Amino acid sequence: MSTGGAFGGNRGLRPIPPEKGIFPLDHLHECDAEKKEYLGCLKSSAHKSEQCRHLSKKYLQCRMAKYVFF
Repeated sequence: MSTGGAFGGNRGLRPIPPEKGIFPLDHLHECDAEKKEYLGCLKSSAHKSEQCRHLSKKYLQCRMAKYVFF
């Protein structure tokens, strides 16, 4: 029986930062304009994400470009 969790994590233990998620967080709010544009698109399209995919990509590219290790 395996003792590891999904994606190699340990079940029952508190996650360490790399296990919390794969996307970098925008701690310094450097991508707020892209985020607001994407969320506005979602709201106006009744949350149909396929219509806002180009803005989602733009937001993720901003986050990846400005990723800061903490």
